[in-house]
Amino acid sequence: MPTKPAIVEPPNLTLPAASLRALLANLIDYAGLFPPAGLSMPNAVSKYADYLKGEYAWVLGRFVLPASRLSEFAQAQSAIQPSTRWGLSCLLGSEMDSDFSAIRQFNDRDDAVVDSIETKAETIEQVSRMMARVPESMQVYFEVPSGCPFELISAIQKRGARVKIRTGGLVPESIPPDHAVASALLKFASVRVAFKATAGLHHPLRCFKPLTYEPNAPAATMHGFLNVFLAAALAYQGTSAKVAAILDSDRADQLHFGDGEAQFAEVTIPTDQIRIMRERFAISFGSCSFEEPIEDLRALRLL
Repeated sequence: MPTKPAIVEPPNLTLPAASLRALLANLIDYAGLFPPAGLSMPNAVSKYADYLKGEYAWVLGRFVLPASRLSEFAQAQSAIQPSTRWGLSCLLGSEMDSDFSAIRQFNDRDDAVVDSIETKAETIEQVSRMMARVPESMQVYFEVPSGCPFELISAIQKRGARVKIRTGGLVPESIPPDHAVASALLKFASVRVAFKATAGLHHPLRCFKPLTYEPNAPAATMHGFLNVFLAAALAYQGTSAKVAAILDSDRADQLHFGDGEAQFAEVTIPTDQIRIMRERFAISFGSCSFEEPIEDLRALRLL
């Protein structure tokens, strides 16, 4: 199985509530190379290194990059001289033979390891072919189409892989409606397949914001990552009635984190259930920004 990032306890003297620590631990996979940030490799690598040394390193997950850019990453990281081994998640492209070769060569290093890969699947046959090629030590995430059938999700789960869902994008039409996200979470929970999310989760709560950093960027109502992962906790425990309601809420006054439980939109979720849900079900989300989610959490006085 892949190496799990070490959960680092927050270094500040006033710790966040236990339920919030359970929800946020290693939650954000850093994807600064991807839009809308679109950073250069040296810049993204430098930022990730800084985040790992910062106050909120415990919220940070893996560094995400295309497998085709591993040599570029190695060159950029060599200038950093990291003190810990970084965990990487690689997106596979159309040249999979080349991508797997690059990953094998790269994993001879001792300062970083690719232990997670992300690809797409629309059929059970595609899942089977991919899993036949992947070492047992590597975790696989299959991005699945909206409304994908139970049979495909079940096949992914039975082969020890995970699913990946899109929760946003660069245009309003790319943001799935609440009912679609709720349906996906409930479907994943019913099959007990773990997932990660990607795109659009820059902010803790549902909000109307520009979708990129351009001056005239289109704006739309975006999903919040606290909404999505607390809704996932409900889905995992089999409480389907409130999943859509949590996704739809933008009210910070309805949100409270304590040591024993979290409360949101008249729903209470014990800390132990949040911790189990994060370990076994809702693993992480990819974001091209790490600073923006942290700044928003601080603005809400959660951190």
